[in-house]
Amino acid sequence: MTANRDAFVSCAGERLSRRDALKRGVLGSAGLLLAERLCAGPPAAAPAAGAAGTPSSAPPAKAKAVIQIWMWGGPPHTDTFDPKPDAGSEYTGPLTKTIESNVSGIRLGEMLPELAKVADKYSIIRSMTHGVFGHETAAYMTQTGRMPGGRLVYPAVGAVVTAFKGFEEGSESLIPPYVVLTEPQGRFSEAGFMGIRYKPFATGGDPNAPRFAVEGIVAPGISDSQQQQRRELLERVNTLGSFMKNDPQVAAVREARDQAYDLILGDAGKVFDLSEEDEDLRLRYGRNKFGQSCLAARRMIEQGVKYVTINYGGWDTHKDHFPTMRRKLPEMDRGMATLIADLSDRGLLDTTIVWWSGEFGRTPKVDWSSPWNGGRHHYGHVFSAVVAGGGFQGGQVVGASDAKGEYVKDRPVYPSDLIATMYELLGIDPDAGLPHPMGEFVRAIPGPDDGVKMAGRLTEIT
Repeated sequence: MTANRDAFVSCAGERLSRRDALKRGVLGSAGLLLAERLCAGPPAAAPAAGAAGTPSSAPPAKAKAVIQIWMWGGPPHTDTFDPKPDAGSEYTGPLTKTIESNVSGIRLGEMLPELAKVADKYSIIRSMTHGVFGHETAAYMTQTGRMPGGRLVYPAVGAVVTAFKGFEEGSESLIPPYVVLTEPQGRFSEAGFMGIRYKPFATGGDPNAPRFAVEGIVAPGISDSQQQQRRELLERVNTLGSFMKNDPQVAAVREARDQAYDLILGDAGKVFDLSEEDEDLRLRYGRNKFGQSCLAARRMIEQGVKYVTINYGGWDTHKDHFPTMRRKLPEMDRGMATLIADLSDRGLLDTTIVWWSGEFGRTPKVDWSSPWNGGRHHYGHVFSAVVAGGGFQGGQVVGASDAKGEYVKDRPVYPSDLIATMYELLGIDPDAGLPHPMGEFVRAIPGPDDGVKMAGRLTEIT
């Protein structure tokens, strides 16, 4: 598993190394994950809102889950959801056209025809801002709603949703509640101070491959029948397990191992088998890594996963921006539009938030100088985000940038505004406390005294 656990704690309190766990029969990283969940018990309860011990005022939940399309590197707002065709060639480059969507008055960049057909199902925020131009800082702000620095590393949205929604009582799912397709984002620890329990399971592999080799669950080059034979061989040679079958530590490891095999060979693991889907639908998503990641995300939401991040890289286009856009925007357009439509057709969009964003946008003015050859650079003054489902209205535009897409013209939206709105739609009180290893009270969203810029919840579209 890419989101590694270096060790886990046995039910008897003994710290087991990865090597010791494997010696005792736990099956690879999937087994380590399951053993950790089995032995650690329920997560520590978060403090209530306002101050520890006071009643929480969580709003009624409209959403059950989130699919985050994380545009790693920063997508160009003016080439996608906030086109500026009248700004001149210095700003548009060769992408001079716009297209009308199925919502009167909403026009998109010319490379997004499929998303134009489903604009009634999502809203565009054209006035996102934080003013930061560095990847690490901007990614942290966009996904935590906080400024970096200080003594705490705050958790990302996925970890917070996992804390409040990912360990629901009575759930028997073996699939982790927080999944990243396919590589972790790597800019900061998603779990922050909350700890390893709230980190995502990163699948690795390629969902467009003939066999989606999910790390720790689907071994490349090994068939299910071979895996079953290995299990049977392990049972025959595991004399220690038979001799110590009443030992609580051995029993716990055995149960974790059996659950791991159930995930690999049982029904739960089939969520990763995209060959079960109709081939025509797979083609509609796009037979590429991003398109099939969108399809895999939908399958996971159907199976009760609470938060799926599609880590979609390749958008840091300082050089040769426009050739890259002509390759990647059709891929994004097809996969994202099909995901939204598919969720809607299956009755899942009403309870699933789809959140598209990067850490910032790209410079509206094109850099044609050497060596950039028509590049766009980091830009945090204004950028776009898209939200759909889970209580967000469709067919709306929030805020506006100026005539050249350089600054916010109307209704600034800061990361904490959007994050707090999503928490409320998920039934999470933004003023509730987060799980803290030392019992310290830390709000899910910054308070008025935290010095974080906020302009208000997105009530226009909820």
